[in-house]
Amino acid sequence: MTEPHDAHMRRLHRGIAFVSVLFTLACSNGQATSAPATGTASESSAPSMAAVPLAGRVTDAAHILSPQEQATLSARLEKLEQKTQHQLVVVTVPSLGGRDVAEYTRDLANSWGIGRKGYNDGVVLLIAPKERKVRIAVGYGLEKRLSDGACQQIINREMLPSFRKGDLPGGIAAGTDALIARLE
Repeated sequence: MTEPHDAHMRRLHRGIAFVSVLFTLACSNGQATSAPATGTASESSAPSMAAVPLAGRVTDAAHILSPQEQATLSARLEKLEQKTQHQLVVVTVPSLGGRDVAEYTRDLANSWGIGRKGYNDGVVLLIAPKERKVRIAVGYGLEKRLSDGACQQIINREMLPSFRKGDLPGGIAAGTDALIARLE
């Protein structure tokens, strides 16, 4: 039996947001140059940091993923967290609003407090389809396991091929799977 959505979200927010973690700029900001720009928001209507609330392990503010895709990703991320205690979240944003993808991802991760206090073991996978940017922000505690090179490989080998074919959900799933494999 699953818990009611509100109770689940309260538990998730307590687990995820109990500490702010400084994120390193350790991972890449590869560009999916031939991926379609699916975001429709204008620069002036791009969400600010406060306008992108944490919706769970998957926050799809750019509306890329179907409800079933979100549920599948969320279940895999929950299983990872139960197994390793590492927190990995996936977020899509309609636009970066003119901000640098590395700063945007780091600031978002810090404001959400991804990772455990004292372990700094959070990871945020961010996709900004309008700007065709993807970024993996890694907490200091996972730098050895998810180095710059490892993150760049995940983006280049797992995500960008699908993005270039116009399959953003497939690229997100492949990148998430690759991150989970390295964290388990």
